[in-house]
Amino acid sequence: MSVLEKLTSADAINLEDKYGAHNYHPLPVVLNRGEGVYVWDVEGKKYYDFLSAYSAVNQGHCHPKIVGAMVEQAQTLTLTSRAFYNDKLGVYEEYITKYFGFDKVLPMNTGAEAVETALKICRKWAYEKKGISENEAQIIVCDGNFHGRTTTIISFSNDENARKNFGPYTAGFIKIAYDDLDALEKAITSSKNIAGFLVEPIQGEAGVYVPSETYLAKAKALCEANNVLFIADEVQTGIARTGSLLAVCGNCTCENQCEKQSSYVSPDILILGKALSGGAYPVSAVLANDEIMNVIKPGQHGSTFGGNPIAAAVAMAAMDVVSEEHLAQNARRLGEIFRSELAQYIATSTIATLVRGKGLLNAIVINDTEDSDTAWNICMKLAENGLLAKPTHGNIIRFAPPLVMNEEQLLDCVSIIINTLKQFEK
Repeated sequence: MSVLEKLTSADAINLEDKYGAHNYHPLPVVLNRGEGVYVWDVEGKKYYDFLSAYSAVNQGHCHPKIVGAMVEQAQTLTLTSRAFYNDKLGVYEEYITKYFGFDKVLPMNTGAEAVETALKICRKWAYEKKGISENEAQIIVCDGNFHGRTTTIISFSNDENARKNFGPYTAGFIKIAYDDLDALEKAITSSKNIAGFLVEPIQGEAGVYVPSETYLAKAKALCEANNVLFIADEVQTGIARTGSLLAVCGNCTCENQCEKQSSYVSPDILILGKALSGGAYPVSAVLANDEIMNVIKPGQHGSTFGGNPIAAAVAMAAMDVVSEEHLAQNARRLGEIFRSELAQYIATSTIATLVRGKGLLNAIVINDTEDSDTAWNICMKLAENGLLAKPTHGNIIRFAPPLVMNEEQLLDCVSIIINTLKQFEK
């Protein structure tokens, strides 16, 4: 096929199937344009995006301020590596550390890279600051976690599809039940070698599980009392998605300096990614204060692309949009409307049993088994009706639209979802 010929959806799908590794199972929708809350396929059909690239596009597709910053910087300087200084990285580092209230940032590119970085920092701190014997450090994680798919991360995953035939696995992790303070206390006090507790404030990939209201604060208190680092993976939940700047902000409604609010849980290490760039460019970050971050010395961790000038410019523009357009407040308000409207329908539904979430990170549980194809078929019908969403864990459908959505658009989407579910009622 000539590169000048226009691809059909079938053409594009066939090309990926033939030449690409089969490591994803996408809905058969081929997109080629996005703006705000909408995307269009190659045939010109318009859809509401209710996945937001797994919460990377919180600021909406192709936000002009973010794209403008990327284009301007790309025409000036794209990459120096960290062999040299550049005139954007220091400005960005000051910006992002003040925005989130930490002393230092270690810039990376992807969420999984940032998680790996946080694990390395935690272990090095454990040996050099806490006095744990080398190679003996243990990090507590939660059942149902999703922190990425690198070899180390799948070593403590419950997803057997991601784990099977990828061993041997990395040691040094203890798994406990999510939202279970007794299990956390038992694990922390079971050994003098506990270095950290890595947790998602809301488990997104597991089906949008929101913990009990006091879980994070009490978990942090347990960590503090036992000199264990509290590591918050906010790659998916951060950047206004849950109705606060960070999910660890609790019920705080401000957009930055949340550490001043009583509901804020201050992580020792904060992991960010996805919406840190508004979906325009791979940008992730690990933030911590000096007593933790200063264990990293030259040559001990790095990335050719981490902290490049484009990433720095894009991330600052993306975070400006969050503040200027009050995206946290909008997510909180619209999320309450979404759950209220869906709950009214689900109260008498035979196909859906529950809606849960926080802000604009929500999910509905489908009345079928995890190995059924009902949720997939519902998502196929949703796409046919002009809304894109994706199942997780077989019988759960996650809904996470761009945070620039307005109430009229949200109610239109609620109508599409309810009318689609009605077609599957038993």
